Amino acid sequence: MEFAPQHLKINPVDSEWLHLLVGDWQVIADTSHGDLVLWFPEAPVTADEAEVDIRDVVVDEDTQFRSTSQVRPSTVHTIFHRDMVHQPMGQKIQKRAWLAWNNHEIVRYQDDQTADHLTILTTVIPLVRDGKTVALMTLHTEPYGERTPPRVEVVYRQLAADLISMVSRGVWPEFAAPVGTSRGTPRVSDGILNLDAEGKVLFASPNASSIYKRLGYEGELEGSRLNEITRTLLPTDDKADETLPMVLTGRMPWRAEIQTRRISVTYRSIPLRRLTTLGEERYGAILLCRDVTELRRRELELMTKDATIREIHHRVKNNLQTVSALLRLQSRRMSTDEAKQGLEQAMRRVSTIATVHEALSQGLSQNVDFDELIHRQFRVAAELASPGQEVKTVLEGEFGSLPSLYATPLALVINEIVANAVEHGLDGEAGTVTMRSRRSFNSDGEPILTLEIEDDGKGMGDRTIKESGAGAFRPTSSAEGLGMQIVRTLVASELGGSIKWEPVRPTGTKVTIVAVLAGSKR
Repeated sequence: MEFAPQHLKINPVDSEWLHLLVGDWQVIADTSHGDLVLWFPEAPVTADEAEVDIRDVVVDEDTQFRSTSQVRPSTVHTIFHRDMVHQPMGQKIQKRAWLAWNNHEIVRYQDDQTADHLTILTTVIPLVRDGKTVALMTLHTEPYGERTPPRVEVVYRQLAADLISMVSRGVWPEFAAPVGTSRGTPRVSDGILNLDAEGKVLFASPNASSIYKRLGYEGELEGSRLNEITRTLLPTDDKADETLPMVLTGRMPWRAEIQTRRISVTYRSIPLRRLTTLGEERYGAILLCRDVTELRRRELELMTKDATIREIHHRVKNNLQTVSALLRLQSRRMSTDEAKQGLEQAMRRVSTIATVHEALSQGLSQNVDFDELIHRQFRVAAELASPGQEVKTVLEGEFGSLPSLYATPLALVINEIVANAVEHGLDGEAGTVTMRSRRSFNSDGEPILTLEIEDDGKGMGDRTIKESGAGAFRPTSSAEGLGMQIVRTLVASELGGSIKWEPVRPTGTKVTIVAVLAGSKR
C-alpha cells in the first residue's frame, strides 16, 4: 500500500482494510472534533531481507514511529496547522505508543509536545487485526477545560469513541461493499442521528432535524422509530428501495436514498458493535443523512443537456448522410468524369464528418474514442479512393480520446491524405498505406499528436519537400489540388500544427503531421 513505509510488508487483506479506514476516517475526525494521524514503526531491515512483515515487528521503548497519513476535522478548526505526514513521533507520545502496540490497549494522556504551544488530549489507538497490531492511529483533541460542553459535542465525542473502539478491534470499516448510491454521500456536518438497536432515535443533530422538517415531519425525532416516520413521509405510490428499512434501522452498513415531492435525501448507516462473551453484538447505529435536492436537480439538468447534445449530433449525422446521398445521385447524372470525381470527393468528405457526429451521438462525453472511429474510417477512405484496386492498410500506435474540436478536422485530414496516397502515390498499382500515431508532450508541456501516413508507391522523385504550419506556408505548386489545400488549412488553423512531405527509400512518400491538442485526454 502506498501510505505504508516501503520496508514494511503488509498482507493484502490488512492493506485493503487500512485503505478502507483512511477512506472513512473523516467520520471519526468530524465526530471527535480532532485530528487523526496514522503511524507505522520504522523496523530495522537486515542485509539479507528486503522487507519486514508488519506482524513480526518487535516494538519497544526505543522504536521510532513515522506518520504516513493525516485527516483534519471539517466540523471544527484543526489542531495542526502544519502537515503531519512523514513526521517522526515525539518522545512523550512514543513512550505510550509501544504500550498501545504491545498491550492492544487504547492509551490517553495530556500532551504538551505534539502541538505547538498547546496542551491537548492525545489518544493512541492500536489497530489490531487477528490478534496482531498492524499500525497505530492517534487522535488529537482539545480538552474541555473548565467549560461545560454542549450536549451535541458530548454525543459526538461518544459516537467517535464507539467508532474508535470498533476500529481498534479491526471490525470497522467493514469489508461488505456498500449497497446504494455513492453520489451525494452524507457527511457528519450534513446531519447525523444516533439509533438504538431497535431503530429508535436517541439523538438527532440540528441539521438532521431540519432535513426532516423539510420532508414534512413536524414532531420530535428523538424517541421515535425513524423507519416508521420516514415511511409516512413517502408518497403512497412510491416504490421504496428494499434496502431502506435495513438502513433506517441501522442493521446494515448500506446507503439508501428517498425522493419525495419536496426533497431528496441520502442516508448512510454505520452499525455500532461491542464485544461481548458471545462475540460482536450490534447495539445501535450512526445514521448520516444529507439533503441532495439541489445536487439531483443539477444532475437532471446535465442529463437533459447531454441528451439534447446527443440528439443534435444524431440529427446532424442524419442530415449529412442525406447530403452525401444527394451528392451520389447527382454524380450519377454527370456526363464528364471530372464532374463525377469532384462530387464523389465531396461525398467522401461529408461522410467523414458524419462519422465523427455519429460517434459523438453515442456517448455522454464530447470526446471521441478516435482509435475506434479511425480504424473503420482509414480502411473506408482507402477503398473509396481505389475501387477494384488492391490496397493494404496498416494502423500502428494509438490516438486515444480526442475532443470533437480536433476529431473532425483530423478525420478530414487523414481522409484526404489517405485518398491522395492511393490515387497519386500508388497510382492504380497494388500497395500498402501505413498510418502511425504517437502521443507525447512538447517543451511547453502541451500534449501533441505526431501522425505519419506512408505509402510504398512511386514516390516524390526529386520534388521539393513541402512544410506548412501556423507560421509557415510554402506550397511548391500553384496548381495544388483542393484536397491538399483543405489539408494545409485544417492543419494550420484547426490543429495548430505543421505538415511535411518527404520521400521514402527505396520508393514511396511519407507525410508527417504534428498537431497541438490542448485540452485533450490520453
